[in-house]
Amino acid sequence: MPEEVLAIDSVGKSFGGRAVLKAASIWARPGRITTLMGRNGSGKTTMLRIAVGELRSETGIVRFLGNAYERPRLPVLARRGLYYLEERARLPTTFPIGAQLGCLRKRFGAPTFNEVIARLELEPHLQQRFDELSGGEGRRAALAAALIRRPTCLLADEPFYGIAPKDQRLIGSALRELAAAGTAIIATGHEVEALLSISDEVVWCVAGTTHSLGGPDAARSHREFVREYLGWHLLSPN
Repeated sequence: MPEEVLAIDSVGKSFGGRAVLKAASIWARPGRITTLMGRNGSGKTTMLRIAVGELRSETGIVRFLGNAYERPRLPVLARRGLYYLEERARLPTTFPIGAQLGCLRKRFGAPTFNEVIARLELEPHLQQRFDELSGGEGRRAALAAALIRRPTCLLADEPFYGIAPKDQRLIGSALRELAAAGTAIIATGHEVEALLSISDEVVWCVAGTTHSLGGPDAARSHREFVREYLGWHLLSPN
């Protein structure tokens, strides 16, 4: 098993006296996609926000590239190769997305720029501003901005939320290609089939803690996960 690039280790966090996370852990390994699943309010996004310093945990620690951080700061981690793709991430609306992505290309010298644009089918939209794109097109453009940076580790919060199946397929394929190039990825969400189709490992966030279920097939056959999460998911809106 590859060594962990990022480890969110035994973190705890309360809001208004309610413990959302008690001793939750997740990790990202090179060339692998770990998916974090759980009900709404189970703490998935909270874990990612703790990892990048947007929230401060009450217990636990974050380790990135061998260094431990009690109080992580995203600018520091970003300089070392961590990229946080927030839910409904947006690009500025002042300039067309082609100009923005081109600036990133110059900054990071991305040799795969044309491949990223083609993979995410963004050619027809390069002259449009972000606010002129559909939800799925915007999600693809935001992901392109991440891929051009060639991150060591990518945290993708709800990358498939509220978008069409075509956009889900394009984004899933791009994430798998990024992992194949060596990036360590954590992705969250409720789009079960889309997430399982790209997963190497599934982690279940429940009752304030986390459980590694193994690969997608093992997750589908895990009795408690099927009953408590997959069954709930089928009956509840995302």
